[in-house]
Amino acid sequence: MRKIYAGIGSRETPAEILEAMKRIAGQLEKQDFVLRSGGADGADLAFESGVSDPANKEIYLPWRAFNKRQDWDGCIWNYTDEHEKIAARHHPKWIWLRQGVKKLHTRNVAQVLGADCSSPADLVICWTPDGRASGGTGQAMRIAEFYGIPIHNLYDPETLRGFLDMEVHDE
Repeated sequence: MRKIYAGIGSRETPAEILEAMKRIAGQLEKQDFVLRSGGADGADLAFESGVSDPANKEIYLPWRAFNKRQDWDGCIWNYTDEHEKIAARHHPKWIWLRQGVKKLHTRNVAQVLGADCSSPADLVICWTPDGRASGGTGQAMRIAEFYGIPIHNLYDPETLRGFLDMEVHDE
């Protein structure tokens, strides 16, 4: 069975990390991994750009025309009540969020648990500006942690080096 990873992170991810994400995505694709991501600028698009075959990625959008996206093949933007319940359970200020922000956080559930909420990713690879579960990425990280999914934050130099070394050793 194919392995799945959620490739996510901040819109403010530094350029050198974005390039590393693209390389990591390409290497994981060669190892028969499927990417789950969210189509946002920064980390999401970097991971997605590293995947050459559309069959090797699942892109979860908060709504159809998110980020002015023109290609919707393989994209999912309809979520179940279960997605929203899980999102609400893991966001500390859910009731105060605007509807659009709730959709962004609900999308994070699918990135981690799949379209059916019962196909968890094997791992999460991300980057956050503080190395912790912050921002929208923090929502996905909290969900992953709750479900026991390993999180690899590329903010940590050792984690980043480990993924880049994987590329060198496998070629």
